[in-house]
Amino acid sequence: MRSFTFFERVSRAFHDHGSNFKLLILCTTLSGGGVLAYGEAVGASEAAVPEKKKVVVLGTGWAGTSFLKNLNNPRYEVHVVSPRNYFAFTPLLPSVTCGTVEARSIVEPVRNIFRKKMVDIQFSEAECLKIDSANRKVYCRSNISNNEKEEFVVDYDYLIIAVGANVNTFNTPGVTENCHFLKEVEDAQKIRRTVIDCFERASLPSLSEEEKKRILHFAIVGGGPTGVEFAASLHDFVTEDLVNLYPGIKDLVKITLLEAGDHILSMFDKRITTFAEDKFRRDGIDVKTGSMVVKVSDKEISTKEMKNGGEITTIPYGMAVWSTGIGTRPFIKDFMSQIGQTNRRAIATDEWLRVESTSNVYALGDCATINQRKVMEDIAAIFKKADKDNSGTLTVKEFQEVLDDICERYPQVGLYLKSNQMHDLADLLKESKGDVEKESIELNIEELKTALSKVDSQMKFLPATAQVASQQGTYLAQCFNRMEECEKNPEGPIRFRGEGRHRFKPFRYKHLGQFAPLGGEQTAAQLPGDWVSIGHSSQWLWYSVYASKQVSWRTRALVVSDWTRRFIFGRDSSQI
Repeated sequence: MRSFTFFERVSRAFHDHGSNFKLLILCTTLSGGGVLAYGEAVGASEAAVPEKKKVVVLGTGWAGTSFLKNLNNPRYEVHVVSPRNYFAFTPLLPSVTCGTVEARSIVEPVRNIFRKKMVDIQFSEAECLKIDSANRKVYCRSNISNNEKEEFVVDYDYLIIAVGANVNTFNTPGVTENCHFLKEVEDAQKIRRTVIDCFERASLPSLSEEEKKRILHFAIVGGGPTGVEFAASLHDFVTEDLVNLYPGIKDLVKITLLEAGDHILSMFDKRITTFAEDKFRRDGIDVKTGSMVVKVSDKEISTKEMKNGGEITTIPYGMAVWSTGIGTRPFIKDFMSQIGQTNRRAIATDEWLRVESTSNVYALGDCATINQRKVMEDIAAIFKKADKDNSGTLTVKEFQEVLDDICERYPQVGLYLKSNQMHDLADLLKESKGDVEKESIELNIEELKTALSKVDSQMKFLPATAQVASQQGTYLAQCFNRMEECEKNPEGPIRFRGEGRHRFKPFRYKHLGQFAPLGGEQTAAQLPGDWVSIGHSSQWLWYSVYASKQVSWRTRALVVSDWTRRFIFGRDSSQI
Protein backbone atom coordinates (compact mmCIF):
# COMPACT_ATOMS: atom_id res chain seq x y z
CA MET A 1 0.00 0.00 0.00
CA ARG A 2 2.86 2.34 0.82
CA SER A 3 4.56 1.70 -2.50
CA PHE A 4 1.35 2.42 -4.38
CA THR A 5 0.88 5.69 -2.53
CA PHE A 6 4.46 6.69 -3.42
CA PHE A 7 3.85 5.92 -7.09
CA GLU A 8 0.74 8.06 -7.04
CA ARG A 9 2.66 10.99 -5.61
CA VAL A 10 5.46 10.71 -8.13
CA SER A 11 2.99 10.41 -11.01
CA ARG A 12 1.09 13.48 -9.87
CA ALA A 13 4.34 15.48 -9.55
CA PHE A 14 5.40 14.41 -13.04
CA HIS A 15 2.10 15.50 -14.61
CA ASP A 16 2.01 18.79 -12.71
CA HIS A 17 5.64 19.72 -13.49
CA GLY A 18 6.35 17.80 -16.65
CA SER A 19 8.44 20.59 -18.20
CA ASN A 20 10.91 20.50 -15.32
CA PHE A 21 11.31 16.80 -14.65
CA LYS A 22 12.63 13.77 -16.41
CA LEU A 23 11.75 10.56 -14.57
CA LEU A 24 13.45 7.28 -15.01
CA ILE A 25 11.97 4.29 -13.21
CA LEU A 26 13.79 1.08 -13.16
CA CYS A 27 12.14 -1.94 -11.60
CA THR A 28 14.01 -5.18 -11.21
CA THR A 29 13.51 -8.30 -9.20
CA LEU A 30 16.44 -9.54 -7.27
CA SER A 31 16.24 -12.53 -4.83
CA GLY A 32 12.55 -12.05 -4.44
CA GLY A 33 13.02 -8.41 -3.52
CA GLY A 34 12.11 -5.25 -5.40
CA VAL A 35 14.52 -2.44 -6.20
CA LEU A 36 13.21 0.96 -7.22
CA ALA A 37 15.40 3.76 -8.60
CA TYR A 38 14.48 7.18 -9.96
CA GLY A 39 16.26 10.32 -10.97
CA GLU A 40 15.43 13.96 -11.67
CA ALA A 41 17.13 16.42 -14.02
CA VAL A 42 16.35 19.77 -15.56
CA GLY A 43 15.85 19.50 -19.32
CA ALA A 44 18.74 21.28 -21.02
CA SER A 45 16.79 21.90 -24.20
CA GLU A 46 13.94 23.38 -22.21
CA ALA A 47 16.06 25.71 -20.07
CA ALA A 48 15.68 29.42 -20.72
CA VAL A 49 18.20 30.59 -23.35
CA PRO A 50 18.84 34.34 -23.63
CA GLU A 51 17.94 35.74 -27.04
CA LYS A 52 20.97 36.68 -29.13
CA LYS A 53 21.44 40.30 -30.08
CA LYS A 54 21.54 40.94 -33.82
CA VAL A 55 24.64 42.80 -34.97
CA VAL A 56 24.87 43.99 -38.57
CA VAL A 57 28.35 44.85 -39.88
CA LEU A 58 28.59 46.90 -43.08
CA GLY A 59 31.93 46.47 -44.83
CA THR A 60 34.86 44.03 -44.90
CA GLY A 61 37.71 46.53 -44.92
CA TRP A 62 40.25 47.14 -42.18
CA ALA A 63 37.74 48.23 -39.54
CA GLY A 64 35.05 45.63 -40.26
CA THR A 65 37.47 42.71 -40.58
CA SER A 66 39.33 43.69 -37.42
CA PHE A 67 36.01 43.76 -35.55
CA LEU A 68 35.05 40.29 -36.84
CA LYS A 69 38.45 38.79 -36.05
CA ASN A 70 38.33 39.95 -32.42
CA LEU A 71 34.64 39.37 -31.62
CA ASN A 72 34.40 36.30 -29.36
CA ASN A 73 31.11 36.71 -27.51
CA PRO A 74 28.67 33.95 -28.64
CA ARG A 75 25.68 35.98 -27.45
CA TYR A 76 25.62 37.89 -30.73
CA GLU A 77 24.15 36.90 -34.06
CA VAL A 78 26.24 38.73 -36.66
CA HIS A 79 25.22 39.52 -40.25
CA VAL A 80 27.99 40.92 -42.46
CA VAL A 81 26.98 42.84 -45.59
CA SER A 82 29.62 43.87 -48.12
CA PRO A 83 29.88 44.15 -51.93
CA ARG A 84 33.13 42.17 -51.81
CA ASN A 85 33.53 38.78 -50.15
CA TYR A 86 37.17 39.30 -49.25
CA PHE A 87 39.50 41.48 -47.21
CA ALA A 88 42.20 43.33 -49.17
CA PHE A 89 45.55 44.42 -47.72
CA THR A 90 45.32 47.90 -49.27
CA PRO A 91 48.83 49.17 -48.37
CA LEU A 92 50.19 46.81 -51.03
CA LEU A 93 47.90 48.03 -53.83
CA PRO A 94 50.70 50.14 -55.41
CA SER A 95 52.78 46.95 -55.61
CA VAL A 96 49.93 45.21 -57.45
CA THR A 97 49.81 47.96 -60.10
CA CYS A 98 53.32 47.10 -61.25
CA GLY A 99 53.36 43.33 -60.88
CA THR A 100 55.58 43.25 -57.80
CA VAL A 101 52.80 41.45 -55.92
CA GLU A 102 49.88 39.53 -57.42
CA ALA A 103 46.35 40.64 -56.58
CA ARG A 104 45.36 37.24 -55.16
CA SER A 105 48.27 37.41 -52.73
CA ILE A 106 46.80 40.34 -50.79
CA VAL A 107 43.17 39.18 -50.51
CA GLU A 108 41.64 36.74 -48.06
CA PRO A 109 38.02 35.47 -48.27
CA VAL A 110 36.10 36.80 -45.30
CA ARG A 111 34.50 33.41 -44.71
CA ASN A 112 37.99 32.02 -44.03
CA ILE A 113 38.47 34.69 -41.39
CA PHE A 114 35.42 33.85 -39.28
CA ARG A 115 34.55 30.25 -40.21
CA LYS A 116 36.23 28.76 -37.12
CA LYS A 117 34.84 31.29 -34.65
CA MET A 118 32.25 30.31 -32.05
CA VAL A 119 30.18 33.37 -32.94
CA ASP A 120 27.20 32.90 -35.28
CA ILE A 121 28.23 34.93 -38.35
CA GLN A 122 26.39 35.12 -41.67
CA PHE A 123 27.69 36.87 -44.80
CA SER A 124 25.78 38.46 -47.70
CA GLU A 125 27.55 39.78 -50.80
CA ALA A 126 25.51 42.91 -51.27
CA GLU A 127 25.69 46.68 -51.10
CA CYS A 128 23.85 48.84 -48.62
CA LEU A 129 21.25 51.13 -50.17
CA LYS A 130 19.79 52.81 -47.12
CA ILE A 131 19.93 52.80 -43.33
CA ASP A 132 16.63 53.31 -41.48
CA SER A 133 17.88 54.11 -37.99
CA ALA A 134 14.41 54.89 -36.64
CA ASN A 135 13.14 51.35 -37.38
CA ARG A 136 16.52 49.60 -37.06
CA LYS A 137 16.58 48.30 -40.60
CA VAL A 138 19.21 48.16 -43.34
CA TYR A 139 18.10 47.98 -46.97
CA CYS A 140 20.48 46.02 -49.21
CA ARG A 141 20.81 44.88 -52.82
CA SER A 142 22.61 41.76 -54.04
CA ASN A 143 25.93 42.43 -55.72
CA ILE A 144 26.07 39.17 -57.69
CA SER A 145 26.26 40.11 -61.38
CA ASN A 146 24.98 36.80 -62.76
CA ASN A 147 21.73 37.08 -60.90
CA GLU A 148 18.92 39.59 -60.66
CA LYS A 149 19.70 42.42 -58.28
CA GLU A 150 17.67 41.02 -55.44
CA GLU A 151 16.84 43.46 -52.64
CA PHE A 152 16.38 42.49 -49.01
CA VAL A 153 16.07 44.04 -45.56
CA VAL A 154 18.12 43.20 -42.46
CA ASP A 155 17.00 44.05 -38.92
CA TYR A 156 19.51 44.89 -36.22
CA ASP A 157 19.96 45.57 -32.54
CA TYR A 158 23.42 47.03 -33.14
CA LEU A 159 24.74 48.44 -36.39
CA ILE A 160 28.47 48.69 -37.19
CA ILE A 161 29.18 51.00 -40.14
CA ALA A 162 32.64 50.31 -41.58
CA VAL A 163 32.19 50.99 -45.30
CA GLY A 164 35.23 53.16 -45.90
CA ALA A 165 34.99 56.10 -48.27
CA ASN A 166 34.86 57.04 -51.93
CA VAL A 167 37.57 58.94 -53.77
CA ASN A 168 37.08 62.69 -53.47
CA THR A 169 37.23 64.31 -56.92
CA PHE A 170 36.41 67.78 -55.51
CA ASN A 171 33.91 68.04 -58.39
CA THR A 172 36.80 68.53 -60.82
CA PRO A 173 35.46 68.17 -64.39
CA GLY A 174 36.56 65.03 -66.22
CA VAL A 175 38.16 63.20 -63.29
CA THR A 176 35.60 60.39 -63.02
CA GLU A 177 35.55 59.82 -66.78
CA ASN A 178 39.30 59.98 -67.51
CA CYS A 179 41.29 59.13 -64.37
CA HIS A 180 42.17 55.89 -62.64
CA PHE A 181 41.68 55.54 -58.90
CA LEU A 182 43.61 53.37 -56.46
CA LYS A 183 41.17 52.29 -53.75
CA GLU A 184 40.30 48.69 -54.64
CA VAL A 185 42.04 45.60 -55.98
CA GLU A 186 40.17 46.02 -59.25
CA ASP A 187 41.60 49.54 -59.57
CA ALA A 188 45.16 48.23 -59.19
CA GLN A 189 44.59 45.52 -61.80
CA LYS A 190 43.13 48.04 -64.21
CA ILE A 191 46.10 50.38 -63.77
CA ARG A 192 48.50 47.51 -64.39
CA ARG A 193 46.77 46.62 -67.67
CA THR A 194 46.71 50.26 -68.74
CA VAL A 195 50.45 50.74 -68.11
CA ILE A 196 51.30 47.78 -70.34
CA ASP A 197 48.74 48.92 -72.89
CA CYS A 198 50.42 52.34 -73.08
CA PHE A 199 53.76 50.73 -73.88
CA GLU A 200 52.23 48.45 -76.48
CA ARG A 201 50.42 51.35 -78.17
CA ALA A 202 53.58 53.48 -78.17
CA SER A 203 55.40 50.62 -79.91
CA LEU A 204 53.15 50.79 -82.97
CA PRO A 205 55.13 52.01 -86.02
CA SER A 206 52.37 54.27 -87.31
CA LEU A 207 52.50 56.74 -84.40
CA SER A 208 54.45 59.99 -84.44
CA GLU A 209 57.17 60.77 -81.90
CA GLU A 210 54.97 63.41 -80.27
CA GLU A 211 52.06 60.98 -79.87
CA LYS A 212 54.35 58.34 -78.38
CA LYS A 213 55.59 60.86 -75.81
CA ARG A 214 52.03 61.71 -74.88
CA ILE A 215 51.03 58.05 -74.47
CA LEU A 216 54.08 57.34 -72.29
CA HIS A 217 53.46 60.33 -70.02
CA PHE A 218 52.09 59.04 -66.69
CA ALA A 219 50.50 61.69 -64.46
CA ILE A 220 49.79 61.08 -60.77
CA VAL A 221 47.57 63.60 -58.98
CA GLY A 222 48.15 63.75 -55.23
CA GLY A 223 51.40 63.86 -53.28
CA GLY A 224 50.23 61.80 -50.33
CA PRO A 225 51.56 58.34 -49.35
CA THR A 226 49.54 56.47 -52.01
CA GLY A 227 50.47 58.79 -54.86
CA VAL A 228 54.14 58.89 -53.88
CA GLU A 229 54.39 55.11 -53.49
CA PHE A 230 52.69 54.51 -56.84
CA ALA A 231 55.03 56.99 -58.57
CA ALA A 232 58.04 55.21 -57.02
CA SER A 233 56.70 51.75 -57.93
CA LEU A 234 55.98 52.81 -61.50
CA HIS A 235 59.47 54.30 -61.86
CA ASP A 236 61.06 51.04 -60.67
CA PHE A 237 58.84 49.01 -63.01
CA VAL A 238 59.87 51.14 -65.98
CA THR A 239 63.60 51.39 -65.25
CA GLU A 240 64.16 47.84 -64.03
CA ASP A 241 61.83 45.80 -66.27
CA LEU A 242 60.05 47.59 -69.11
CA VAL A 243 63.15 49.28 -70.57
CA ASN A 244 64.50 45.82 -71.34
CA LEU A 245 61.29 44.80 -73.09
CA TYR A 246 60.72 48.08 -74.98
CA PRO A 247 64.23 49.42 -75.69
CA GLY A 248 63.09 51.54 -78.63
CA ILE A 249 60.84 53.81 -76.55
CA LYS A 250 62.52 53.81 -73.15
CA ASP A 251 63.74 57.41 -73.52
CA LEU A 252 60.20 58.70 -74.16
CA VAL A 253 58.77 57.72 -70.76
CA LYS A 254 57.93 60.51 -68.31
CA ILE A 255 56.35 60.42 -64.84
CA THR A 256 54.83 63.57 -63.33
CA LEU A 257 53.59 63.96 -59.76
CA LEU A 258 51.14 66.84 -59.25
CA GLU A 259 50.52 68.22 -55.76
CA ALA A 260 48.39 71.26 -54.89
CA GLY A 261 50.31 71.92 -51.67
CA ASP A 262 53.83 73.20 -51.20
CA HIS A 263 55.34 69.76 -50.54
CA ILE A 264 54.65 66.07 -51.06
CA LEU A 265 54.20 63.84 -48.00
CA SER A 266 53.19 66.87 -45.98
CA MET A 267 51.97 64.66 -43.10
CA PHE A 268 55.49 63.25 -42.61
CA ASP A 269 58.55 64.73 -40.93
CA LYS A 270 60.22 67.50 -42.94
CA ARG A 271 63.36 65.38 -43.26
CA ILE A 272 61.38 62.72 -45.10
CA THR A 273 59.62 65.29 -47.29
CA THR A 274 62.90 66.87 -48.34
CA PHE A 275 64.58 63.52 -49.02
CA ALA A 276 61.61 62.28 -51.08
CA GLU A 277 61.49 65.40 -53.25
CA ASP A 278 65.24 65.32 -53.86
CA LYS A 279 65.26 61.60 -54.67
CA PHE A 280 62.37 61.91 -57.12
CA ARG A 281 64.13 64.73 -58.96
CA ARG A 282 67.32 62.65 -59.14
CA ASP A 283 65.30 59.73 -60.50
CA GLY A 284 63.76 61.92 -63.19
CA ILE A 285 60.27 62.07 -61.70
CA ASP A 286 58.87 65.54 -62.33
CA VAL A 287 57.45 66.83 -59.03
CA LYS A 288 55.14 69.81 -59.54
CA THR A 289 54.06 71.33 -56.23
CA GLY A 290 51.56 74.17 -56.08
CA SER A 291 49.76 72.69 -59.11
CA MET A 292 46.01 72.39 -58.62
CA VAL A 293 44.20 70.27 -61.21
CA VAL A 294 41.13 72.13 -62.49
CA LYS A 295 40.10 69.95 -65.45
CA VAL A 296 40.91 66.59 -67.02
CA SER A 297 40.12 65.74 -70.64
CA ASP A 298 40.84 62.47 -72.44
CA LYS A 299 44.32 63.67 -73.47
CA GLU A 300 45.20 66.72 -71.34
CA ILE A 301 45.27 67.81 -67.71
CA SER A 302 44.70 71.50 -66.95
CA THR A 303 46.40 72.85 -63.82
CA LYS A 304 46.32 76.13 -61.96
CA GLU A 305 49.86 77.08 -60.97
CA MET A 306 49.54 78.65 -57.54
CA LYS A 307 53.16 79.83 -57.55
CA ASN A 308 52.75 81.71 -60.83
CA GLY A 309 49.76 83.85 -59.98
CA GLY A 310 47.17 81.20 -60.84
CA GLU A 311 48.31 80.67 -64.43
CA ILE A 312 46.46 77.84 -66.23
CA THR A 313 48.69 75.33 -68.02
CA THR A 314 47.93 72.09 -69.86
CA ILE A 315 49.84 68.81 -69.68
CA PRO A 316 49.35 66.05 -72.27
CA TYR A 317 49.19 62.56 -70.75
CA GLY A 318 48.64 58.91 -71.61
CA MET A 319 47.43 57.67 -68.21
CA ALA A 320 46.31 59.64 -65.15
CA VAL A 321 45.91 58.30 -61.60
CA TRP A 322 43.86 60.37 -59.15
CA SER A 323 44.95 59.81 -55.55
CA THR A 324 43.86 62.73 -53.42
CA GLY A 325 41.28 62.96 -50.66
CA ILE A 326 38.35 60.80 -49.58
CA GLY A 327 34.65 61.43 -50.10
CA THR A 328 31.37 60.30 -48.55
CA ARG A 329 29.31 57.44 -49.96
CA PRO A 330 25.74 58.38 -51.04
CA PHE A 331 23.86 56.21 -48.53
CA ILE A 332 26.09 57.56 -45.74
CA LYS A 333 25.07 61.09 -46.72
CA ASP A 334 21.43 60.02 -46.52
CA PHE A 335 21.99 58.45 -43.09
CA MET A 336 23.74 61.58 -41.84
CA SER A 337 20.79 63.72 -42.93
CA GLN A 338 18.45 61.42 -40.96
CA ILE A 339 20.35 61.99 -37.73
CA GLY A 340 20.98 65.70 -38.24
CA GLN A 341 24.62 65.53 -39.33
CA THR A 342 24.39 67.42 -42.61
CA ASN A 343 27.30 69.32 -44.22
CA ARG A 344 29.89 66.95 -42.83
CA ARG A 345 32.58 64.91 -44.59
CA ALA A 346 32.21 61.91 -42.29
CA ILE A 347 29.91 60.54 -39.59
CA ALA A 348 30.56 62.15 -36.21
CA THR A 349 30.99 59.72 -33.31
CA ASP A 350 31.83 60.07 -29.66
CA GLU A 351 35.01 58.72 -28.09
CA TRP A 352 33.42 55.26 -27.83
CA LEU A 353 32.82 55.18 -31.62
CA ARG A 354 29.07 55.47 -31.11
CA VAL A 355 27.37 57.68 -33.68
CA GLU A 356 26.23 60.92 -32.08
CA SER A 357 22.47 61.20 -31.45
CA THR A 358 22.09 57.39 -31.62
CA SER A 359 22.34 54.67 -28.97
CA ASN A 360 23.00 51.51 -30.98
CA VAL A 361 24.87 52.58 -34.13
CA TYR A 362 28.67 52.64 -34.34
CA ALA A 363 30.88 53.97 -37.12
CA LEU A 364 34.60 53.44 -37.62
CA GLY A 365 37.28 53.70 -40.26
CA ASP A 366 37.38 56.23 -43.10
CA CYS A 367 33.61 56.86 -43.05
CA ALA A 368 33.70 58.31 -39.52
CA THR A 369 35.53 60.84 -37.39
CA ILE A 370 35.68 61.07 -33.60
CA ASN A 371 34.22 64.30 -32.26
CA GLN A 372 36.43 64.70 -29.20
CA ARG A 373 34.67 66.68 -26.52
CA LYS A 374 36.34 69.92 -25.43
CA VAL A 375 37.37 70.55 -21.85
CA MET A 376 35.94 74.06 -21.92
CA GLU A 377 32.49 72.71 -22.81
CA ASP A 378 32.41 70.73 -19.56
CA ILE A 379 34.48 73.01 -17.35
CA ALA A 380 31.55 73.79 -15.02
CA ALA A 381 30.68 70.10 -14.62
CA ILE A 382 34.34 69.20 -14.00
CA PHE A 383 34.63 71.91 -11.34
CA LYS A 384 31.46 70.77 -9.59
CA LYS A 385 32.52 67.11 -9.60
CA ALA A 386 35.99 67.91 -8.24
CA ASP A 387 34.75 70.36 -5.57
CA LYS A 388 33.57 67.67 -3.18
CA ASP A 389 33.27 69.99 -0.15
CA ASN A 390 31.27 72.56 -2.18
CA SER A 391 33.58 75.31 -1.04
CA GLY A 392 33.56 77.12 -4.38
CA THR A 393 37.30 76.65 -4.78
CA LEU A 394 39.54 73.74 -5.80
CA THR A 395 42.75 72.70 -4.12
CA VAL A 396 45.50 70.78 -5.85
CA LYS A 397 44.56 67.70 -3.84
CA GLU A 398 40.92 67.85 -4.95
CA PHE A 399 41.89 68.24 -8.58
CA GLN A 400 44.52 65.51 -8.33
CA GLU A 401 41.84 63.02 -7.25
CA VAL A 402 40.00 63.38 -10.57
CA LEU A 403 43.06 64.01 -12.73
CA ASP A 404 43.24 60.45 -14.10
CA ASP A 405 39.59 60.61 -15.12
CA ILE A 406 40.08 64.01 -16.73
CA CYS A 407 43.10 62.84 -18.75
CA GLU A 408 41.26 59.69 -19.80
CA ARG A 409 38.11 61.57 -20.82
CA TYR A 410 39.98 64.50 -22.37
CA PRO A 411 43.31 63.27 -23.80
CA GLN A 412 44.22 66.80 -24.90
CA VAL A 413 44.96 67.58 -21.23
CA GLY A 414 47.77 65.03 -21.13
CA LEU A 415 49.09 66.18 -24.50
CA TYR A 416 49.13 69.79 -23.32
CA LEU A 417 51.05 68.91 -20.16
CA LYS A 418 53.56 66.89 -22.18
CA SER A 419 54.07 69.53 -24.87
CA ASN A 420 54.69 72.19 -22.22
CA GLN A 421 57.00 69.92 -20.19
CA MET A 422 54.75 69.96 -17.13
CA HIS A 423 55.01 67.03 -14.74
CA ASP A 424 51.48 67.18 -13.39
CA LEU A 425 48.39 69.34 -13.09
CA ALA A 426 49.89 71.24 -10.17
CA ASP A 427 52.40 72.79 -12.55
CA LEU A 428 49.56 73.92 -14.80
CA LEU A 429 47.62 75.44 -11.91
CA LYS A 430 50.77 77.07 -10.56
CA GLU A 431 51.35 78.67 -13.94
CA SER A 432 48.00 80.43 -13.73
CA LYS A 433 48.48 81.53 -10.09
CA GLY A 434 52.10 82.63 -10.32
CA ASP A 435 54.84 81.84 -7.84
CA VAL A 436 52.77 80.15 -5.13
CA GLU A 437 53.43 76.98 -3.13
CA LYS A 438 51.66 73.95 -4.60
CA GLU A 439 49.89 73.02 -1.39
CA SER A 440 48.37 76.48 -0.96
CA ILE A 441 46.99 76.81 -4.51
CA GLU A 442 43.23 77.30 -4.63
CA LEU A 443 41.27 78.21 -7.75
CA ASN A 444 37.73 79.35 -8.35
CA ILE A 445 35.97 78.40 -11.57
CA GLU A 446 37.12 81.47 -13.48
CA GLU A 447 40.76 80.81 -12.58
CA LEU A 448 40.31 77.16 -13.62
CA LYS A 449 38.98 78.30 -16.98
CA THR A 450 42.06 80.48 -17.43
CA ALA A 451 44.36 77.58 -16.50
CA LEU A 452 42.73 75.20 -19.00
CA SER A 453 41.93 77.75 -21.71
CA LYS A 454 44.72 76.55 -24.05
CA VAL A 455 44.30 72.81 -23.49
CA ASP A 456 41.82 72.27 -26.33
CA SER A 457 44.37 73.56 -28.83
CA GLN A 458 46.02 70.12 -28.60
CA MET A 459 42.99 68.36 -30.12
CA LYS A 460 43.80 66.51 -33.34
CA PHE A 461 41.73 64.54 -35.83
CA LEU A 462 42.85 61.01 -36.56
CA PRO A 463 44.18 60.31 -40.06
CA ALA A 464 42.18 58.13 -42.45
CA THR A 465 44.60 55.21 -42.43
CA ALA A 466 44.42 51.43 -42.22
CA GLN A 467 46.21 51.57 -38.86
CA VAL A 468 43.50 53.72 -37.28
CA ALA A 469 40.65 51.63 -38.73
CA SER A 470 42.22 48.37 -37.55
CA GLN A 471 42.68 49.62 -33.99
CA GLN A 472 39.11 50.91 -33.90
CA GLY A 473 37.74 47.54 -35.01
CA THR A 474 39.74 45.74 -32.33
CA TYR A 475 38.64 48.20 -29.64
CA LEU A 476 34.94 47.92 -30.52
CA ALA A 477 35.08 44.11 -30.58
CA GLN A 478 36.59 44.12 -27.09
CA CYS A 479 33.77 46.37 -25.91
CA PHE A 480 31.16 44.00 -27.35
CA ASN A 481 32.93 41.01 -25.79
CA ARG A 482 32.62 42.58 -22.32
CA MET A 483 29.29 44.37 -22.76
CA GLU A 484 27.44 42.49 -19.97
CA GLU A 485 30.39 42.57 -17.60
CA CYS A 486 30.93 46.32 -17.97
CA GLU A 487 27.21 47.00 -17.55
CA LYS A 488 27.56 45.66 -14.01
CA ASN A 489 31.08 46.93 -13.34
CA PRO A 490 31.82 50.04 -15.43
CA GLU A 491 35.52 50.63 -16.09
CA GLY A 492 35.44 53.99 -17.87
CA PRO A 493 36.07 57.49 -16.52
CA ILE A 494 33.69 59.45 -14.29
CA ARG A 495 30.60 60.90 -15.96
CA PHE A 496 31.22 64.59 -15.31
CA ARG A 497 27.75 65.48 -16.61
CA GLY A 498 25.99 62.63 -14.83
CA GLU A 499 26.32 59.99 -12.16
CA GLY A 500 28.53 56.93 -12.06
CA ARG A 501 31.08 55.94 -14.67
CA HIS A 502 31.11 55.26 -18.37
CA ARG A 503 30.91 51.57 -19.26
CA PHE A 504 34.18 51.47 -21.20
CA LYS A 505 37.36 53.42 -21.47
CA PRO A 506 37.23 55.68 -24.55
CA PHE A 507 39.09 54.70 -27.71
CA ARG A 508 42.70 55.83 -27.81
CA TYR A 509 44.74 55.56 -30.98
CA LYS A 510 48.30 54.34 -30.56
CA HIS A 511 50.50 55.47 -33.43
CA LEU A 512 52.92 52.71 -34.38
CA GLY A 513 54.68 54.59 -37.16
CA GLN A 514 54.24 54.99 -40.91
CA PHE A 515 56.17 54.13 -44.05
CA ALA A 516 56.70 55.81 -47.41
CA PRO A 517 58.39 53.54 -50.00
CA LEU A 518 60.40 55.77 -52.34
CA GLY A 519 61.65 53.22 -54.88
CA GLY A 520 65.08 51.81 -55.52
CA GLU A 521 64.75 49.58 -52.44
CA GLN A 522 64.63 52.65 -50.21
CA THR A 523 61.88 53.49 -47.76
CA ALA A 524 61.29 56.34 -45.34
CA ALA A 525 60.06 55.32 -41.90
CA GLN A 526 58.68 57.65 -39.24
CA LEU A 527 58.33 55.75 -35.99
CA PRO A 528 57.14 56.72 -32.49
CA GLY A 529 59.46 58.96 -30.52
CA ASP A 530 60.22 61.21 -33.51
CA TRP A 531 62.55 58.54 -34.86
CA VAL A 532 63.16 58.83 -38.62
CA SER A 533 64.96 56.28 -40.77
CA ILE A 534 65.52 56.52 -44.52
CA GLY A 535 67.25 54.03 -46.76
CA HIS A 536 67.71 50.34 -47.47
CA SER A 537 67.46 49.24 -43.84
CA SER A 538 64.01 50.84 -43.62
CA GLN A 539 63.01 48.93 -46.75
CA TRP A 540 63.71 45.63 -45.01
CA LEU A 541 61.77 46.86 -41.98
CA TRP A 542 58.88 47.63 -44.36
CA TYR A 543 59.08 44.09 -45.78
CA SER A 544 58.98 42.49 -42.33
CA VAL A 545 56.13 44.67 -41.01
CA TYR A 546 53.90 44.26 -44.07
CA ALA A 547 54.51 40.50 -44.14
CA SER A 548 53.66 40.13 -40.44
CA LYS A 549 50.49 42.23 -40.74
CA GLN A 550 48.85 39.88 -43.27
CA VAL A 551 45.57 38.43 -42.00
CA SER A 552 46.49 34.78 -42.69
CA TRP A 553 49.48 32.54 -43.15
CA ARG A 554 48.30 31.90 -46.69
CA THR A 555 48.57 35.54 -47.79
CA ARG A 556 51.78 35.95 -45.81
CA ALA A 557 53.39 33.08 -47.73
CA LEU A 558 52.07 34.35 -51.07
CA VAL A 559 53.34 37.91 -50.54
CA VAL A 560 56.81 36.73 -49.50
CA SER A 561 56.97 34.36 -52.49
CA ASP A 562 55.97 37.23 -54.82
CA TRP A 563 58.76 39.41 -53.44
CA THR A 564 61.22 36.53 -53.87
CA ARG A 565 60.06 35.92 -57.44
CA ARG A 566 60.51 39.58 -58.25
CA PHE A 567 64.10 39.54 -56.96
CA ILE A 568 64.93 36.50 -59.11
CA PHE A 569 62.87 36.91 -62.26
CA GLY A 570 61.73 40.55 -62.25
CA ARG A 571 58.17 41.87 -62.35
CA ASP A 572 55.42 40.35 -64.45
CA SER A 573 54.71 42.57 -67.48
CA SER A 574 51.82 40.57 -68.96
CA GLN A 575 48.34 42.09 -69.21
CA ILE A 576 46.63 39.11 -67.58
